[in-house]
Amino acid sequence: MDVRETTVLITGSTDGVGRRVAERLGAAGAEVLIHGRDAARAASLETAIEAAGGKAAVYLADFASLLEVRALADAVRRDRRRIDILINNAGIGAGRSDMRETSRDGHELRFAVNYLAGFCLTRLLLPLILEAKGRIVNVSSIGQQAIDFADVMLTRGYSGRRAYRQSKLAQILFTFDLAEELSGGGVTVNALHPATYMDTALVRGDGIAPVGSVEEGAGAILRLATAPELAGRTGLYFDGLRLARAEPQAYDADARARLAALSRELVGLGPATPRQRS
Repeated sequence: MDVRETTVLITGSTDGVGRRVAERLGAAGAEVLIHGRDAARAASLETAIEAAGGKAAVYLADFASLLEVRALADAVRRDRRRIDILINNAGIGAGRSDMRETSRDGHELRFAVNYLAGFCLTRLLLPLILEAKGRIVNVSSIGQQAIDFADVMLTRGYSGRRAYRQSKLAQILFTFDLAEELSGGGVTVNALHPATYMDTALVRGDGIAPVGSVEEGAGAILRLATAPELAGRTGLYFDGLRLARAEPQAYDADARARLAALSRELVGLGPATPRQRS
């Protein structure tokens, strides 16, 4: 896939694997929409991409706030007419403490940042992605745990690891659900575990010794975003470069419908249309 003249939005692109993906896409000729929370890191990435001959623009937003997610979507819709590739990469790890945290909206923090923010942003930007017949890549994890719909916000028996794994499985349920909804429209939606314990601030922040490399993870993400052989292939989960099976709940249509309805309610999008329910 020739990415020249394409517009790519990468969330969480100021550090780690997101930054490497942004650098490589910028060098290949894509216009990169940089997202992050830290203005200095975002500016340094913008400068690096432009110094390499690429184009970039910065959009700041804290994904712990749905208000900021909506403001990000509004800004992108104001400035752009199409999004060719959306890479939902922003996230936080399990942390070193089992102290339950909440987002600014009162939702369990890892569910909010790792899943709800990307769900909301994708839904709001969908018209721009449909215009481009683009690709959506959800950066998930091999660490997954079934969602407890009786206690999605984990008010009982909380652990950071459980919260992280549930949020990552939620991303995959959303991937499969959206792929089915958009089938036949030219948009592809896929998810992946990019690499195991990459050498990133997120992994080190969880107190884990890195195993995989950022370059390995970036390559896997870029393949889903740009590889010609994946054109038209949608609703898939990959472990690195290998097609894989997610946790069984991801293939449960009732669970996906429950998560979709709950997510729309939590982010204030209203009920699904008949097409979105089919």
